[in-house]
Amino acid sequence: MARYRCGECGFVYDEAEGCEHEGFPPGTAWADIPDDWACPDCAVVEKPEFDRLDDTTVEH
Repeated sequence: MARYRCGECGFVYDEAEGCEHEGFPPGTAWADIPDDWACPDCAVVEKPEFDRLDDTTVEH
């Protein structure tokens, strides 16, 4: 499963973990999240502006 990071605050959405407080249970695919969904931490960045992380991406 893939992970996506907010370029503004660094929040990471992990498809395996979901985001239950946003209504996305574990296993929710990125494609199933609405495009107008905003980052739950900063509310500045919407879904299309998240960066996909790969297995070699180092998180800071």
